Amino acid sequence: MSQIEIRTDDLSGNDVRALVRSHLASMHATSPADSCHALDVDQLRHPAVTFWSAWIDDSIAGIGALKTLDADRGEIKSMRVDDRFLGSGVGRALLRHIVAAAREAGMSSLWLETGTAPAFMPATKLYASEGFIECGPFDGYAEDPHSRYMTAQL
Repeated sequence: MSQIEIRTDDLSGNDVRALVRSHLASMHATSPADSCHALDVDQLRHPAVTFWSAWIDDSIAGIGALKTLDADRGEIKSMRVDDRFLGSGVGRALLRHIVAAAREAGMSSLWLETGTAPAFMPATKLYASEGFIECGPFDGYAEDPHSRYMTAQL
């Protein structure tokens, strides 16, 4: 397998925008509307969000983002691996990249919300394997049987 290249991205490329749209469609297909917290392209362009794309050769392989909550905390958003690259290490590479960026920014903890449906189990296992533990809702989220909250100290 070729090397994974992770780039800071402005969401202007068609391939990246298509993967964001696919991510949104998948989130809406697996979660009730009021439990879907995925960000669209415009929301991912917010100044508090840094967005990355992962590439293998010339193909988009994944996306991920870091939303600054405050000086000490960040939230992982929009983690998605293109179906063609599932199981190839792209998700882990993106997650580790985001964790490193958060540390570099001086954050002391990362937080995330993911789903509870079976489709979210691979992501939950990835987060747990990288030191994330389950926690309660944070930063405006509410208790929701369709949401799982996780955090990690950096």
